[in-house]
Amino acid sequence: MTRFTFAFAPAYRRLARGFLVTPDTAWVEVGDEAFEAHFGPWRVRTPLTNIADASITGPYALWKTAGPARLAITDRGLTFATNGDRGTLILFETPVRGLDPLGIVRHPELTVTVADVDGLADLLRARLTTRKQPSR
Repeated sequence: MTRFTFAFAPAYRRLARGFLVTPDTAWVEVGDEAFEAHFGPWRVRTPLTNIADASITGPYALWKTAGPARLAITDRGLTFATNGDRGTLILFETPVRGLDPLGIVRHPELTVTVADVDGLADLLRARLTTRKQPSR
């Protein structure tokens, strides 16, 4: 299992603390079979087979991303942001639960601002490539 910590910018850290998002409660883990992201009280968990792609995005506006988990009204995308620089955008084959505890709103994508955005994207893409290779 590989764990990725979030990169907290000072302004984001102050705003996130009020929503119980701290370095101890915000992380992403990629295991052999599952992907899991924690952001204070919010969670996303899905099998690795549900990940369709990963890419790097950013920068982001502070007023659009700081504080709690954010829902994009236009596409139902979910953002766990702790800085405005860069993030890893993860696309899902089947939308996932994350923002609301009942799972009424499902998210086709998740953006996370981990410290190693390139490492997370590379790891997820490598798992995709391995999964798509024909067996012998």
